[in-house]
Order: sequence, then C-alpha cells, then structure tokens
Amino acid sequence: MSAPSAIQDMPEHFAHCIQVLGGTTAASRRLGIDERAIRRFINGERPISAGLMQDTAKALNLMAAEATEVAARIAATFGAG
Repeated sequence: MSAPSAIQDMPEHFAHCIQVLGGTTAASRRLGIDERAIRRFINGERPISAGLMQDTAKALNLMAAEATEVAARIAATFGAG
C-alpha cells in the first residue's frame, strides 16, 4: 500500500479497530483517550499518529489474549464442543 493511500484510509482503518475494541466507549477506556477525541480521529478532524496506532494495536493484542484465555477456560469446563 502506498503512503498516500495508507494515510487516506487511516481514519477508516482506525474506525474499524475501534469497533473491534467494542465501540467508542470501550475503546476510550482501553486506550485512555476521551471518547470525543476518538470520534475526531475517526472523522478526520485530528491526525492519527503512528503512536496512536501502536497503542491501538497493543490494546487489540491484549483483548485477543484475554479472549483466548476466556475461551480456553470455557473449553476446559464445557469441552471443546
């Protein structure tokens, strides 16, 4: 992906990440960012920095690890199904 295209698609990609994190309120808590700021990033009113995307990736990885742990406990209790 070329740089201009990546920059142009960044708000859309960030918005998708926010939805995966559970929406604006949940993402706000996980990222430690005000909900209004998140909406401004998504709307393109504020630039999305590399640091913000790195923090978002860390939050997504943590959420995935938590989900994997919970799924393993369910499988251990109720079987793999």
